[in-house]
Amino acid sequence: MNYTGVREVEVVVIGGYFAAYERRFGLRVHRPVSVTAVREAGDGRLRVETSQRTYAARAVINATGTWDRPFWPRFPGQEDFRGRQLHSARYRGPEGFRGARVVVVGGGTSAVQQLLEIAPVAAATTWVTRRPPVFRTGPFGADEGRAAVALVAERVRQGLPPRSVVSVTGLPMTEAVRQARESGVLTRLPLFDRVTPDGVAWDDGRTVEYATGFRAAVDHLAPLRLREPGGGIRMAGTRAVRDPRVHLVGYGPSAGTIGANRAGRAAVQEIRQLPAGPPDADVPGPRPADGLVGGGGYAAGAAAVSLTGTRPSSHARSWA
Repeated sequence: MNYTGVREVEVVVIGGYFAAYERRFGLRVHRPVSVTAVREAGDGRLRVETSQRTYAARAVINATGTWDRPFWPRFPGQEDFRGRQLHSARYRGPEGFRGARVVVVGGGTSAVQQLLEIAPVAAATTWVTRRPPVFRTGPFGADEGRAAVALVAERVRQGLPPRSVVSVTGLPMTEAVRQARESGVLTRLPLFDRVTPDGVAWDDGRTVEYATGFRAAVDHLAPLRLREPGGGIRMAGTRAVRDPRVHLVGYGPSAGTIGANRAGRAAVQEIRQLPAGPPDADVPGPRPADGLVGGGGYAAGAAAVSLTGTRPSSHARSWA
């Protein structure tokens, strides 16, 4: 089963879709732009510092998602491992694992998909997870999707870090997964205690591959001190409770396509209720804007379209 080819197609198809989306709605996306920090401007607005210029905004929609922050777990002895270690975000196909002994670490969809692809060419594979995986055998329709979103939303309302998507959706039991379980490829072992120079705790010289998920890319919001003692950002809808000018889309319940578009629209509806701001202009210092949308995914696009739908496009900016 070749998932690599599927990803290559997705890159082309999704890239083309976003390009057409921008043309259709006349979105003025500024790229490439990296946001380095969002700070208090001191006049009731937020100061958004980027690699290109600085903006002043009365509201920010942060739609940066998780893909830029692959999560690397730490294990004793990891720095002494003589083999290859990589995260699933850098996976480019099974050929690099031909003839190798591979340990795949992680219980999410990426781990399962890549394990199914690597197993036919590797000398041996081992699947390791922190918790026993839960496979979903029933349908996953709109009702199941809303229930999953509700579970994640409850955590972020409490200010707790969002859990992985698969923790609330389960792993889909496809025909390929069923066959892999029967053949032993998806026989799971508990997480090892340490990494040795030649492998993991079983000391058999395996390659270690991490498919351990991602974390929300919100480091640029650190100056606003949005996090709660539990480590997460407490949310009320899409708003950060500690600073209601900041809306997080692609965080928590809107991290997947199930809730992203709905959250983008909800954030914009709140921003539209703000009093009219100053007209956009090239002025010394921060450039004013009614709303800034940060990110390059579905939610960012939906939010940018909503912002420009009833106001001049100069009052909404999006970066990618």
